[in-house]
Amino acid sequence: MKLLLFSLISFLTGASSPAAPAGVDLLFAGDAMQHQAQLDIALREGDGQRYDYSDCFSLIAPDITAADYAVVNLEVPLGGGPHYRGYPCFSAPDSFAEALRDAGFDMMLTANNHCLDSGDRAARRTLAALDSLGIDHIGTFHDAAQRERFVPFIKDIHGIRFAFLNYTYGTNGISPREGMEVALIDRDRMAREIKLAREAGAEMVVVTVHWGIEYVLLENANQRDLANFLIDQGVDMIIGGHPHVIQPMHIVHNDKTGKDVLVVYSLGNFISNMKTADTRGGALVKVRVERDEKGEPVIRHAAYDTFFAAKPEGKGTNFKVYPSRLDTLIPPSQRGHWLLFDRNARRIFDIHNTSVPSLTH
Repeated sequence: MKLLLFSLISFLTGASSPAAPAGVDLLFAGDAMQHQAQLDIALREGDGQRYDYSDCFSLIAPDITAADYAVVNLEVPLGGGPHYRGYPCFSAPDSFAEALRDAGFDMMLTANNHCLDSGDRAARRTLAALDSLGIDHIGTFHDAAQRERFVPFIKDIHGIRFAFLNYTYGTNGISPREGMEVALIDRDRMAREIKLAREAGAEMVVVTVHWGIEYVLLENANQRDLANFLIDQGVDMIIGGHPHVIQPMHIVHNDKTGKDVLVVYSLGNFISNMKTADTRGGALVKVRVERDEKGEPVIRHAAYDTFFAAKPEGKGTNFKVYPSRLDTLIPPSQRGHWLLFDRNARRIFDIHNTSVPSLTH
Protein backbone atom coordinates (compact mmCIF):
# COMPACT_ATOMS: atom_id res chain seq x y z
CA MET A 1 0.00 0.00 0.00
CA LYS A 2 2.80 2.45 0.89
CA LEU A 3 4.55 1.79 -2.43
CA LEU A 4 1.30 2.27 -4.38
CA LEU A 5 0.55 5.55 -2.62
CA PHE A 6 4.12 6.78 -3.06
CA SER A 7 3.89 6.04 -6.79
CA LEU A 8 0.64 8.03 -6.99
CA ILE A 9 2.16 10.95 -5.08
CA SER A 10 5.26 10.82 -7.32
CA PHE A 11 3.05 10.99 -10.43
CA LEU A 12 0.94 13.86 -9.13
CA THR A 13 3.77 15.97 -7.74
CA GLY A 14 6.79 15.10 -9.83
CA ALA A 15 8.53 13.46 -6.90
CA SER A 16 11.60 11.36 -7.46
CA SER A 17 11.10 7.76 -8.50
CA PRO A 18 12.01 4.90 -6.13
CA ALA A 19 15.35 4.64 -7.97
CA ALA A 20 16.28 8.19 -6.94
CA PRO A 21 18.38 8.96 -3.83
CA ALA A 22 16.75 7.88 -0.60
CA GLY A 23 14.62 10.48 1.12
CA VAL A 24 11.94 11.02 3.72
CA ASP A 25 8.22 11.69 3.31
CA LEU A 26 6.73 13.70 6.19
CA LEU A 27 3.04 14.42 6.75
CA PHE A 28 1.45 17.04 9.00
CA ALA A 29 -2.20 17.37 10.06
CA GLY A 30 -4.01 19.97 12.15
CA ASP A 31 -6.11 20.00 15.30
CA ALA A 32 -7.51 16.72 16.63
CA MET A 33 -10.43 17.92 18.75
CA GLN A 34 -12.85 15.97 20.93
CA HIS A 35 -16.14 17.74 21.55
CA GLN A 36 -18.99 16.39 23.67
CA ALA A 37 -20.93 15.02 20.69
CA GLN A 38 -17.86 13.04 19.64
CA LEU A 39 -17.55 11.61 23.15
CA ASP A 40 -21.24 10.69 23.23
CA ILE A 41 -21.10 8.90 19.87
CA ALA A 42 -17.85 7.09 20.70
CA LEU A 43 -19.41 5.80 23.93
CA ARG A 44 -22.53 4.72 22.05
CA GLU A 45 -20.43 2.91 19.48
CA GLY A 46 -18.60 1.19 22.32
CA ASP A 47 -21.93 -0.09 23.71
CA GLY A 48 -21.65 2.23 26.69
CA GLN A 49 -18.62 0.33 28.03
CA ARG A 50 -15.77 1.97 26.17
CA TYR A 51 -15.09 4.86 23.78
CA ASP A 52 -14.79 3.45 20.27
CA TYR A 53 -13.09 5.52 17.54
CA SER A 54 -12.10 2.54 15.40
CA ASP A 55 -13.83 3.77 12.23
CA CYS A 56 -13.14 7.51 12.45
CA PHE A 57 -9.90 7.44 10.47
CA SER A 58 -10.16 4.26 8.38
CA LEU A 59 -10.48 6.10 5.05
CA ILE A 60 -7.73 8.66 5.66
CA ALA A 61 -5.33 6.14 7.24
CA PRO A 62 -3.70 5.07 3.93
CA ASP A 63 -2.68 8.70 3.30
CA ILE A 64 -1.14 8.89 6.77
CA THR A 65 0.61 5.54 6.76
CA ALA A 66 2.14 6.32 3.35
CA ALA A 67 4.38 8.85 5.11
CA ASP A 68 7.58 7.85 6.85
CA TYR A 69 6.64 10.08 9.80
CA ALA A 70 3.28 11.74 10.49
CA VAL A 71 2.47 14.49 12.99
CA VAL A 72 -0.86 15.72 14.41
CA ASN A 73 -1.84 18.28 17.07
CA LEU A 74 -3.54 16.53 20.01
CA GLU A 75 -5.71 19.40 21.28
CA VAL A 76 -7.14 17.56 24.28
CA PRO A 77 -5.62 16.27 27.50
CA LEU A 78 -6.08 12.57 28.19
CA GLY A 79 -7.70 12.97 31.61
CA GLY A 80 -8.15 9.32 32.53
CA GLY A 81 -11.88 9.43 33.31
CA PRO A 82 -14.25 8.19 34.42
CA HIS A 83 -15.85 11.44 33.28
CA TYR A 84 -14.77 13.11 30.04
CA ARG A 85 -15.65 16.57 28.77
CA GLY A 86 -15.88 18.53 25.57
CA TYR A 87 -15.62 22.29 25.10
CA PRO A 88 -14.61 24.50 26.84
CA CYS A 89 -12.40 22.42 29.16
CA PHE A 90 -11.52 19.22 27.34
CA SER A 91 -10.72 15.77 28.69
CA ALA A 92 -10.61 12.79 26.33
CA PRO A 93 -10.12 9.02 26.72
CA ASP A 94 -6.87 7.32 25.81
CA SER A 95 -8.64 5.42 23.04
CA PHE A 96 -8.84 8.67 21.04
CA ALA A 97 -5.05 8.94 20.93
CA GLU A 98 -4.84 5.21 20.31
CA ALA A 99 -7.08 5.55 17.24
CA LEU A 100 -4.91 8.38 15.91
CA ARG A 101 -1.84 6.21 16.43
CA ASP A 102 -3.48 3.28 14.67
CA ALA A 103 -4.32 5.58 11.75
CA GLY A 104 -0.59 6.14 11.29
CA PHE A 105 0.40 9.18 13.34
CA ASP A 106 3.86 8.89 14.89
CA MET A 107 4.02 12.15 16.84
CA MET A 108 1.45 14.21 18.76
CA LEU A 109 1.92 17.87 19.60
CA THR A 110 0.77 18.81 23.10
CA ALA A 111 1.63 22.52 23.40
CA ASN A 112 -1.70 24.21 22.69
CA ASN A 113 -4.21 26.45 24.44
CA HIS A 114 -6.17 23.46 25.80
CA CYS A 115 -3.29 21.42 27.23
CA LEU A 116 -4.00 22.55 30.82
CA ASP A 117 -7.81 22.32 30.58
CA SER A 118 -7.97 19.58 33.20
CA GLY A 119 -5.06 20.76 35.31
CA ASP A 120 -1.46 19.73 35.81
CA ARG A 121 -2.30 16.17 36.81
CA ALA A 122 -4.18 15.47 33.57
CA ALA A 123 -1.47 17.20 31.54
CA ARG A 124 1.14 14.92 33.09
CA ARG A 125 -1.11 11.92 32.66
CA THR A 126 -1.36 12.76 28.94
CA LEU A 127 2.40 12.37 28.61
CA ALA A 128 2.37 9.04 30.46
CA ALA A 129 -0.51 7.79 28.29
CA LEU A 130 1.28 8.74 25.07
CA ASP A 131 4.41 7.00 26.32
CA SER A 132 2.42 3.86 27.06
CA LEU A 133 0.96 3.95 23.55
CA GLY A 134 4.41 4.32 22.01
CA ILE A 135 3.66 7.76 20.55
CA ASP A 136 6.33 10.46 20.26
CA HIS A 137 5.30 13.82 21.73
CA ILE A 138 6.66 17.31 22.27
CA GLY A 139 5.46 20.61 23.69
CA THR A 140 4.66 19.88 27.35
CA PHE A 141 6.80 18.31 30.05
CA HIS A 142 6.47 16.98 33.59
CA ASP A 143 8.62 19.86 34.83
CA ALA A 144 11.32 22.29 33.72
CA ALA A 145 14.04 19.74 34.40
CA GLN A 146 12.46 17.25 32.01
CA ARG A 147 12.28 19.91 29.33
CA GLU A 148 15.99 20.56 29.73
CA ARG A 149 16.66 16.83 29.28
CA PHE A 150 14.13 16.20 26.52
CA VAL A 151 14.71 19.21 24.25
CA PRO A 152 15.81 19.05 21.53
CA PHE A 153 13.80 16.03 20.40
CA ILE A 154 15.69 14.52 17.48
CA LYS A 155 14.43 11.69 15.29
CA ASP A 156 16.56 9.81 12.78
CA ILE A 157 14.29 9.00 9.84
CA HIS A 158 15.95 7.00 7.05
CA GLY A 159 19.32 8.49 7.92
CA ILE A 160 18.24 12.14 8.13
CA ARG A 161 18.21 13.70 11.60
CA PHE A 162 15.11 15.85 12.22
CA ALA A 163 14.59 18.03 15.29
CA PHE A 164 10.96 18.76 16.25
CA LEU A 165 10.03 21.69 18.49
CA ASN A 166 6.51 22.75 19.57
CA TYR A 167 5.28 26.03 21.09
CA THR A 168 1.95 27.69 21.95
CA TYR A 169 0.87 31.30 22.36
CA GLY A 170 -0.86 30.47 25.68
CA THR A 171 -3.08 28.15 27.70
CA ASN A 172 -6.40 30.02 27.92
CA GLY A 173 -5.28 31.86 31.03
CA ILE A 174 -4.69 28.65 33.01
CA SER A 175 -1.29 28.66 34.68
CA PRO A 176 0.60 25.55 35.79
CA ARG A 177 0.30 25.24 39.56
CA GLU A 178 2.37 22.14 40.22
CA GLY A 179 5.45 22.78 38.11
CA MET A 180 4.08 21.49 34.80
CA GLU A 181 6.12 22.90 31.93
CA VAL A 182 4.48 24.21 28.74
CA ALA A 183 6.60 25.44 25.84
CA LEU A 184 5.31 28.96 25.23
CA ILE A 185 6.21 31.25 22.36
CA ASP A 186 9.28 33.00 23.76
CA ARG A 187 11.72 34.14 21.10
CA ASP A 188 14.81 33.93 23.28
CA ARG A 189 13.93 30.40 24.39
CA MET A 190 13.00 29.35 20.87
CA ALA A 191 16.27 30.65 19.45
CA ARG A 192 18.21 28.86 22.18
CA GLU A 193 16.43 25.55 21.57
CA ILE A 194 16.89 25.81 17.80
CA LYS A 195 20.61 26.38 18.40
CA LEU A 196 20.71 23.39 20.76
CA ALA A 197 19.06 21.27 18.08
CA ARG A 198 21.78 22.15 15.56
CA GLU A 199 24.50 21.51 18.13
CA ALA A 200 22.96 18.10 18.84
CA GLY A 201 23.29 17.14 15.19
CA ALA A 202 19.89 18.03 13.73
CA GLU A 203 20.08 18.32 9.96
CA MET A 204 16.51 19.59 9.58
CA VAL A 205 14.67 21.65 12.21
CA VAL A 206 10.87 21.57 12.26
CA VAL A 207 9.09 24.13 14.47
CA THR A 208 5.37 23.59 15.10
CA VAL A 209 3.50 26.61 16.43
CA HIS A 210 0.06 27.15 17.98
CA TRP A 211 -0.74 30.72 16.93
CA GLY A 212 -3.02 33.04 14.97
CA ILE A 213 -6.64 34.15 15.20
CA GLU A 214 -9.41 31.57 15.29
CA TYR A 215 -11.65 31.22 12.21
CA VAL A 216 -9.63 33.69 10.08
CA LEU A 217 -8.53 32.23 6.73
CA LEU A 218 -5.43 34.42 6.35
CA GLU A 219 -2.45 34.74 8.67
CA ASN A 220 -1.88 37.99 10.51
CA ALA A 221 1.15 40.25 10.86
CA ASN A 222 2.21 38.64 14.14
CA GLN A 223 2.34 35.21 12.51
CA ARG A 224 4.36 36.53 9.58
CA ASP A 225 6.75 38.32 11.91
CA LEU A 226 7.33 35.21 14.03
CA ALA A 227 7.77 33.09 10.90
CA ASN A 228 10.42 35.50 9.63
CA PHE A 229 12.16 35.35 13.01
CA LEU A 230 12.24 31.56 12.88
CA ILE A 231 13.52 31.60 9.31
CA ASP A 232 16.32 33.92 10.47
CA GLN A 233 17.18 31.28 13.09
CA GLY A 234 17.73 28.80 10.26
CA VAL A 235 14.73 26.48 10.69
CA ASP A 236 13.62 24.33 7.76
CA MET A 237 9.88 23.97 8.36
CA ILE A 238 7.27 25.98 10.27
CA ILE A 239 3.93 24.21 10.73
CA GLY A 240 1.06 26.12 12.33
CA GLY A 241 -2.24 25.34 13.97
CA HIS A 242 -4.95 26.82 16.25
CA PRO A 243 -7.22 28.90 13.95
CA HIS A 244 -9.42 25.79 13.26
CA VAL A 245 -9.49 26.82 9.60
CA ILE A 246 -6.85 26.52 6.90
CA GLN A 247 -4.41 29.33 6.13
CA PRO A 248 -1.85 29.67 3.31
CA MET A 249 1.36 27.70 2.75
CA HIS A 250 4.62 28.89 1.23
CA ILE A 251 8.02 27.67 0.17
CA VAL A 252 10.37 30.59 0.79
CA HIS A 253 14.10 30.84 0.17
CA ASN A 254 16.42 31.62 3.06
CA ASP A 255 19.26 33.66 1.62
CA LYS A 256 21.38 33.07 4.74
CA THR A 257 21.33 29.29 4.50
CA GLY A 258 20.69 28.96 0.78
CA LYS A 259 17.89 26.48 1.54
CA ASP A 260 14.14 26.53 0.99
CA VAL A 261 11.86 26.75 4.04
CA LEU A 262 8.27 25.49 4.27
CA VAL A 263 5.86 27.81 6.10
CA VAL A 264 2.34 26.50 6.79
CA TYR A 265 0.27 29.01 8.74
CA SER A 266 -2.63 26.69 9.62
CA LEU A 267 -3.79 23.20 8.65
CA GLY A 268 -7.26 23.67 10.15
CA ASN A 269 -9.11 20.96 12.04
CA PHE A 270 -8.32 17.30 11.58
CA ILE A 271 -11.47 16.14 13.38
CA SER A 272 -14.00 18.05 15.46
CA ASN A 273 -17.68 18.77 15.96
CA MET A 274 -17.42 22.36 14.82
CA LYS A 275 -20.26 23.49 12.59
CA THR A 276 -19.30 26.35 10.26
CA ALA A 277 -18.26 25.32 6.76
CA ASP A 278 -14.64 26.43 7.07
CA THR A 279 -14.15 24.35 10.25
CA ARG A 280 -15.63 21.12 8.86
CA GLY A 281 -12.40 20.00 7.20
CA GLY A 282 -8.72 20.72 6.94
CA ALA A 283 -5.57 20.04 4.99
CA LEU A 284 -2.72 17.57 5.08
CA VAL A 285 0.67 18.80 3.92
CA LYS A 286 3.12 16.23 2.57
CA VAL A 287 6.80 17.10 2.39
CA ARG A 288 9.56 15.26 0.56
CA VAL A 289 13.10 15.70 1.94
CA GLU A 290 16.14 14.40 0.06
CA ARG A 291 19.86 14.94 0.14
CA ASP A 292 21.25 17.24 -2.56
CA GLU A 293 24.43 16.75 -4.55
CA LYS A 294 26.44 18.00 -1.56
CA GLY A 295 24.80 15.51 0.75
CA GLU A 296 22.72 18.17 2.54
CA PRO A 297 19.04 17.39 3.22
CA VAL A 298 16.71 19.81 1.41
CA ILE A 299 12.99 20.12 0.77
CA ARG A 300 12.40 18.72 -2.70
CA HIS A 301 8.72 19.55 -2.79
CA ALA A 302 5.64 20.02 -0.62
CA ALA A 303 1.99 19.58 -1.56
CA TYR A 304 -1.36 19.64 0.20
CA ASP A 305 -4.62 17.76 0.07
CA THR A 306 -7.97 18.53 1.65
CA PHE A 307 -10.33 16.29 3.61
CA PHE A 308 -13.71 16.48 5.35
CA ALA A 309 -14.90 15.35 8.80
CA ALA A 310 -18.45 14.06 8.38
CA LYS A 311 -20.84 13.79 11.31
CA PRO A 312 -22.56 10.49 12.16
CA GLU A 313 -25.90 9.67 10.59
CA GLY A 314 -27.66 7.16 12.81
CA LYS A 315 -26.62 4.24 14.98
CA GLY A 316 -23.60 2.35 13.76
CA THR A 317 -21.95 5.45 12.32
CA ASN A 318 -19.33 7.70 13.88
CA PHE A 319 -17.56 10.91 12.97
CA LYS A 320 -15.44 10.04 9.94
CA VAL A 321 -12.65 11.74 8.02
CA TYR A 322 -12.95 11.53 4.21
CA PRO A 323 -9.94 12.36 2.01
CA SER A 324 -10.77 14.42 -1.06
CA ARG A 325 -10.05 11.44 -3.33
CA LEU A 326 -13.02 9.65 -1.70
CA ASP A 327 -15.38 12.61 -1.53
CA THR A 328 -18.09 10.72 -3.44
CA LEU A 329 -18.51 8.57 -0.32
CA ILE A 330 -19.45 11.54 1.86
CA PRO A 331 -23.09 11.18 2.98
CA PRO A 332 -25.32 13.06 0.50
CA SER A 333 -26.84 15.20 3.26
CA GLN A 334 -23.35 16.59 4.03
CA ARG A 335 -21.93 16.96 0.53
CA GLY A 336 -23.00 20.59 0.39
CA HIS A 337 -20.93 21.34 3.50
CA TRP A 338 -17.95 19.51 1.97
CA LEU A 339 -18.19 21.38 -1.32
CA LEU A 340 -18.42 24.73 0.46
CA PHE A 341 -15.44 23.92 2.67
CA ASP A 342 -13.32 22.63 -0.22
CA ARG A 343 -14.19 25.53 -2.51
CA ASN A 344 -13.24 28.09 0.15
CA ALA A 345 -10.04 26.28 1.11
CA ARG A 346 -8.84 25.83 -2.45
CA ARG A 347 -9.65 29.45 -3.28
CA ILE A 348 -7.38 30.58 -0.43
CA PHE A 349 -4.65 28.17 -1.49
CA ASP A 350 -4.93 29.05 -5.19
CA ILE A 351 -4.62 32.76 -4.49
CA HIS A 352 -2.09 32.81 -1.68
CA ASN A 353 0.06 29.65 -1.69
CA THR A 354 3.62 29.88 -2.99
CA SER A 355 5.09 26.70 -4.51
CA VAL A 356 2.84 24.39 -2.44
CA PRO A 357 0.37 22.91 -4.96
CA SER A 358 -2.56 20.58 -4.54
CA LEU A 359 -1.88 16.86 -4.70
CA THR A 360 -5.15 16.04 -6.41
CA HIS A 361 -6.41 19.04 -8.42
